[in-house]
Amino acid sequence: MEAKQVTEDLSDAWARPFEALPPVRDVVQYKGQRNFTGAWWCATTRSHVGFESWLERDHVMLLDYARAVVRIASQPFCVAVETDNGPRRHAPDYFVRNADGSATVVDIRPDELVGDDAFVFRATAQACSLVGWSYRRLGRPAPVLAENLRWLAGYRHTRCARSDLLPRVSEMTRLPVPLGR
Repeated sequence: MEAKQVTEDLSDAWARPFEALPPVRDVVQYKGQRNFTGAWWCATTRSHVGFESWLERDHVMLLDYARAVVRIASQPFCVAVETDNGPRRHAPDYFVRNADGSATVVDIRPDELVGDDAFVFRATAQACSLVGWSYRRLGRPAPVLAENLRWLAGYRHTRCARSDLLPRVSEMTRLPVPLGR
């Protein structure tokens, strides 16, 4: 089944639940590709979220850990931007719904690779501000944070949840106890 494409002004579409809509384009994989694409199993949403690079995957993991985040959607919509070289279409990397109902649109690009896309990012930020959304362009996370996150993230999957152990762990950590006990 093909996804339905809707074209409308963001000022009319801002109330749509972008966090629940399918991506406007697929994350593609092909032989010889230089970046690593895939889908991250997100513990927050209990669903897969697409990523187009390891850097995006790292940021999806960070969003997954953020307490304020309740939903994350990959490639949520396209923005049409008029540039000096003609029209351009840009699909932000993520749409994030926060627990307070607010929304954040996220683009991920290392600082040194922004280049000509800075104009498109600024235009996306302006469009977001017009409808009351936050906009963030994120670069590389701190290396130690990223490494620790990658190691810990695997334990957020439900296959690692041992609810039968929680009462015992809570009991054991209430008072100091010798390690052997």
